[in-house]
Amino acid sequence: MSGARKNGVLGWKSLLGVALSVALLAFALRGVHLGEVLREVSQARPLEFLAAITAATLVFLVRAWRWRPLLQPMLPDAPLRPRFAATTIGFMTNNILPVRIGEFARAFALSRMQPIPVAASFGTVAVERLFDGLTIIVFLLIAMALPSFPGTVSMDGIEMGGMLRLFAAPFAAAGVLLLAMVVRPRWTVALFERSLVRLLPRRMRRPVIDALEAFLAGLVSLRTPSLVVRIALWSGALWLLNALSFWLAFRAFDIPGGFGGALFLQSLIAILVAVPSAPGFFGPYEFAVRFGLVGVWGVEVNKALGFAIGFHMGSFIPVTVIGLYYAWRLGLSLREVERSEELVEAAVERDL
Repeated sequence: MSGARKNGVLGWKSLLGVALSVALLAFALRGVHLGEVLREVSQARPLEFLAAITAATLVFLVRAWRWRPLLQPMLPDAPLRPRFAATTIGFMTNNILPVRIGEFARAFALSRMQPIPVAASFGTVAVERLFDGLTIIVFLLIAMALPSFPGTVSMDGIEMGGMLRLFAAPFAAAGVLLLAMVVRPRWTVALFERSLVRLLPRRMRRPVIDALEAFLAGLVSLRTPSLVVRIALWSGALWLLNALSFWLAFRAFDIPGGFGGALFLQSLIAILVAVPSAPGFFGPYEFAVRFGLVGVWGVEVNKALGFAIGFHMGSFIPVTVIGLYYAWRLGLSLREVERSEELVEAAVERDL
């Protein structure tokens, strides 16, 4: 067992996530009347709501398709079914277990089904998440540049521009770092070892270098321009489909904003759920909806929270059920899924 676990770091991460979730959920629910919220949920148009949930679930199939070019240098012609199964297992894990270990569960599950080292599998997942981050930042900026974007940019004294700059800066820095890793991978690792890693406690240095090495293993596909283009196009298609699911949910709940508003809100939610949270991202999700719909579009608060709770739960259930099914088919116990971070870390240290 890793030193982090021995010293209870995972427990502290879980407690921090739960505390932040409770605080953000409490903020989101201020002044909300539960009866009105439930009435908004019950009055949602069923056909549009079902279409929204279907589109949100199909996003995971697109994720599995996008994974193929990332895996191609190490696993040519990887079948779709194992990729889809591993993807849903990963997101199911994030929905029911703490500390966002779903990325580790996803890499571990794929390595159980396909002949690919866990370290390489985890590296591709890390690269994929970086593409997600860059794509949602681009779509967020596009949404805010549209003529239909409202002039209101703050809520309860929280200024939208400052928050966006706060979250966009790390993604911009990650983009520069990614370019350096693609062009000069070994030089980048050496630079980390000589500088930043030395600032960490000694027991944390090796895991950080191992994670960086795993990430480098996933960068192989980025040295082929045609694969980079395919990954970027799939990333755009994925987040446009996700925005479509939000637009359909807007129609189900009579929420204004159009497709531009859906593009904006899904990007805002994707950014805010990156903070530590309880399983399922409850709290950050509802806070993001209140911030976006109430603070920016001026939607009535009970209607906005009805949308948040209804659509959040509606999109939560299908991928969780599908992931549990595939975990059962694969013979993965919940204990193995829970220990996937530890197993991936051990595999990375062994394989690299």
